[in-house]
Amino acid sequence: MFATVVADSRTELTYRYERWRAISAGIIETAGTTFLLLIAVRGYQAGAFAKAFVAGGGSLGLILAPWVVSRVEAAGWLVAKAASRLAVLGACSFLIMALVRVQSVFVVGAVLAMACAAAAIPLMTQIYQENYVETERGRRFARAIMIRIATAACFGQLAGLALSDKTKLEFLGHQFSGDIGLFPWLLVAFAGAFAFASFCLARVPSRPLTASGGKHPFRALKYVRQDRVFRQTLISWMFLGFATLMMAPLRVEYLANQKYGVTLHGAALTAGAIALLTSVIPNIARLMLNPLWGWLFDRMNFFVLRITLNLGFALGILSFFTTGSMTGMIAGAIFYGAAAAGGDVAWSLWVTKFAPPERVADYMSVHTFFTGVRGVVAPVIAFQLVSGLPLNVMGWVSAGLILVGTSFLIPEIKFGKGARRATALVEEVSE
Repeated sequence: MFATVVADSRTELTYRYERWRAISAGIIETAGTTFLLLIAVRGYQAGAFAKAFVAGGGSLGLILAPWVVSRVEAAGWLVAKAASRLAVLGACSFLIMALVRVQSVFVVGAVLAMACAAAAIPLMTQIYQENYVETERGRRFARAIMIRIATAACFGQLAGLALSDKTKLEFLGHQFSGDIGLFPWLLVAFAGAFAFASFCLARVPSRPLTASGGKHPFRALKYVRQDRVFRQTLISWMFLGFATLMMAPLRVEYLANQKYGVTLHGAALTAGAIALLTSVIPNIARLMLNPLWGWLFDRMNFFVLRITLNLGFALGILSFFTTGSMTGMIAGAIFYGAAAAGGDVAWSLWVTKFAPPERVADYMSVHTFFTGVRGVVAPVIAFQLVSGLPLNVMGWVSAGLILVGTSFLIPEIKFGKGARRATALVEEVSE
């Protein structure tokens, strides 16, 4: 009885602060998806490699996630407190970027800040494993994500207007003109979002990670060799992730760079219009469909769910980059947002269906590690390829990669429910 009450208290306390933290997460999300790259393009006129580094900042954090998890385990820190400290480092990075308007400082700060946000992901997944019961994990996570999505859509629109040259703003009786030069204030807002996230995380109940006995900082990678279903899923995700991560930064490049000739009523797109297509519309689609995907995650065969999402991403890329029309780009943004709604839940929680409970952070850190590898490589390749290949051709190549990745999942459908038990049986027989 007492244990049940304590468990319920941990669940509700986690759920409460996760919903508050979702506001910060929504604001920070717009930094990674739209505004850091927009500032690099229009605020600093950055070159291809600088833009690739900015786009790959979160990926660096994902690569370092196994090392972060091993350090948190070795130090015996509470998981949530460790995530809170990473958020503090992200806040400091944005403040320095706002105060020192130098391109190199901006690039390094952007990479560090987004790396901090990404490196905390396996720690959060461990918290969800411990504090949310399995039958409602997807639903609770999805409800917090809804707040994050709504915040990202609203903040993305307002920040986009603030950076648009033709916008007239009024605040506290004073009139301001929108201008890309206002971006330091946007960076201050991102710093504040990180600080509030740190406040929330420090109050989430958590435990230290269970010691695994290994000392190598990337020891968790051994689970790729030991777990066949885990390995096959990671291979599939490599193809899918490479395709989507390659095209994601090119959405902003496609709309913001005048050499592609994307116009609205004969004029170049404003920052507000770019934010509408890359942030607002996708986030509205995510917001509407996120509860459905959270419900399906708790009940549906995982691999069937993942295949469905893959097809949605392929349609979104093809619509956005190959139609050459505003209608096609809007449709692509909707498809992308609908698939991303399910991707939010599936990407963040899928290891809870496969990993031993005490090893969820390790499994997630391996997943984020490979996500980070492709996330660093994909933008660099994308910005180099786009100089020689039409974007519509790159769209078809990306859709093909997604279909190849999907083919790896079809044989695993039989493991989509109870995959952990099935994998254990297969390995036991093989031994």
